[in-house]
Amino acid sequence: MKIIAMIPARYEASRFPGKLMKDLGGKPVIIRTYEATVATKLFDDVFVVTDSTIIYNEIEARGGKVIMSKKRHDCGSDRIAEAVENLDIDVVINVQGDEPFIDKVSLEKLIAVFKADKAHTVDLASLMVHITDTTVIENPNVVKVIVDQNNFALYFSRSPIPYPRDENAGVRYFKHKGIYAFRKQAILDFHRLPMLALEASEKIECIRYLEYGKRIKMVETTVESVGIDTPEDLEQAKQLWK
Repeated sequence: MKIIAMIPARYEASRFPGKLMKDLGGKPVIIRTYEATVATKLFDDVFVVTDSTIIYNEIEARGGKVIMSKKRHDCGSDRIAEAVENLDIDVVINVQGDEPFIDKVSLEKLIAVFKADKAHTVDLASLMVHITDTTVIENPNVVKVIVDQNNFALYFSRSPIPYPRDENAGVRYFKHKGIYAFRKQAILDFHRLPMLALEASEKIECIRYLEYGKRIKMVETTVESVGIDTPEDLEQAKQLWK
């Protein structure tokens, strides 16, 4: 089984333009992420895929592997789909370009899902974190997920799911951590299939997989990601890097 990592990298991030090229301990954020992903030694190959000549040139100049997108894409999954279409691979893991503090243990858990899935019943695997803070549960910027008894995703939402009509029912709430592992065919299908109403309403791309009958295996992790979405996040990352 050939497993690779893809790091989609846009320069013009809406909340923090140019963040992937900001300095983190003497190197750009995207370089830190790329090097950390390679250092896990979990992958047969690691690529950055970008629409930016600035990022492309930076990765290439430092000896990294980078692919330039040929088309304009609205999300990282579409960018990855274009990049892997002609690659001989089985599974691709989407590593977020703004998360240089790689959680190797969680990545190993995702890979283990596919190694154990001899019958190919899993199309995707992703991560979830148990949450108890009501403000987090009710925050529409935090995507929640509910799962069945075998930890396959039933639905993702920005709303609190399930609704706590009976607060003594013992429900556990989970935040979706946006790291995905895809079988190659699943991500190619995503790219070719049109967005439907539920995805359009929630603005959560993984809902498209559910709407078309794909199976998403969720893996629980206790590790919170350290992403860089704002200048304040970058300053915190600099302190953490030290």
